[in-house]
Amino acid sequence: MNDSITEVINKQINTDADELARQRKCIEIAAQLVEDKSRNTGRDITYHVTTFGCQMNARDSEKLSGILEECGFVYEPDELAADVVIFNTCTVRDNANQKFFGHLGSIGAVKKNKKDMIIGVCGCLSQEESARAKILASYPFVDLVFGTHNVYDFARLLLIVLEQREAGEKGTVTSIREGTDRIVEDIPVKRNYPFKSGVNIMFGCDNFCSYCIVPYVRGRERSRPAADIIDEIKRLAADGVSEVMLLGQNVNSYGKGLDENISFAKLLDMVGEVDGIRRIRFMTSHPKDLSDELIDVMASSQKICNHIHLPLQSGSSRILESMNRHYTKESYIELAQKIRERISDISITTDIIIGYPGETDADVDDTIDVIEKVAFDGAFTFIYSKRTGTPAASMPDQVSAQKVKYNFDRVLARVQEISARQAAKIEGRIMDVLVEDVNRQDPSLVTGRLSNNLNVHFPGDESLIGKIVNVKLTQCKGFYYIGDIATGGDYGKVL
Repeated sequence: MNDSITEVINKQINTDADELARQRKCIEIAAQLVEDKSRNTGRDITYHVTTFGCQMNARDSEKLSGILEECGFVYEPDELAADVVIFNTCTVRDNANQKFFGHLGSIGAVKKNKKDMIIGVCGCLSQEESARAKILASYPFVDLVFGTHNVYDFARLLLIVLEQREAGEKGTVTSIREGTDRIVEDIPVKRNYPFKSGVNIMFGCDNFCSYCIVPYVRGRERSRPAADIIDEIKRLAADGVSEVMLLGQNVNSYGKGLDENISFAKLLDMVGEVDGIRRIRFMTSHPKDLSDELIDVMASSQKICNHIHLPLQSGSSRILESMNRHYTKESYIELAQKIRERISDISITTDIIIGYPGETDADVDDTIDVIEKVAFDGAFTFIYSKRTGTPAASMPDQVSAQKVKYNFDRVLARVQEISARQAAKIEGRIMDVLVEDVNRQDPSLVTGRLSNNLNVHFPGDESLIGKIVNVKLTQCKGFYYIGDIATGGDYGKVL
């Protein structure tokens, strides 16, 4: 590694601005290396980013893709054909880990015949010590491993790998940080959609639910200053973005630790004032601290979408206490009913875990009771996954697979029945739809998303993508709609 590159890589960094400057310098140097290789081989040098997990991972992958393209790599849709493959991983459930390791083994076989291929692993799984040790011991063909706290450092780490390749050196570059106060967001991003974007407003989680690994791999809560968030959203609006999704493990906690006195509700108000932004979404709210102020802001806003994701996890107060969720069955129902009373046409979706240690049929009956009383518009229903390092993993009375399946099936059936009934309530109405893509099954249709987060398919072409259109929901299919562009009066307009 030459002295100038070593100096950039090892430079002492004191501020976020210094870090951003270093990353941009690393991109500049890496771009020259990639250009040289492309010229020598007579072809583009390509990349592929594979994403597992949540919306925050998806947003991180947009950053990774943006950095790779600034370095001169060209996107390759076929993972196995790319020169650089980055896996952005999830570790919320054990089966996600096992699925990933199987996937990684398959691409390792491909790399045997592609010696120049670079493979990187980042995200929550690599932040987990036992999983990281498994990667290093069992998958030595992996070139780069880094965690959730230093995604912004990707350009520097990639440059180290590229330089090692130039020098003929081998070995896995590993960079894991156990925590950081540094927030470096003004880095290149390649958005998946030109008309909508995620925006990180905070990082980490302080809730420590007994079953969840996230606080251990994402770290403690850190909020971005409101001015930085608003500046980013203004730039997105100027670039044609009309819908933003504010992202955080628990957005209701936004503002804690900042010098300014600001709540999440106030931040939503500020986002609503940005010209060009037509729709605002957020993910995820924790029931324990969803405020009346937030409900009031949602009820009064013309931009905040009529959808809130409010994870229940269990309807049993006894299980909720063991989960360290800080609310009861009764308080959750009261909150959900308050939201429905204040916000017309609100769609409430949720997460439910079945098979938590000690759960009985009676506990599941309580969960079904909440499903019926709240009338969820949708639910992600999961089987409990034991995560090493969490309190729940060592609890007694782990539930048998047979019992879990029985209860999972009856919860899922009730959720599907009620959510289909909820969706049918707006059949025949004319609603605003943000068109997202040409329908993959039928190219004569386009697919868009309603404010309530459900999809609708209707006749149209790619010229409608990114526009908001009035659509009549002619037929409810349970979890999506078939529609037609509305006609007459103001309807049928492209907004």
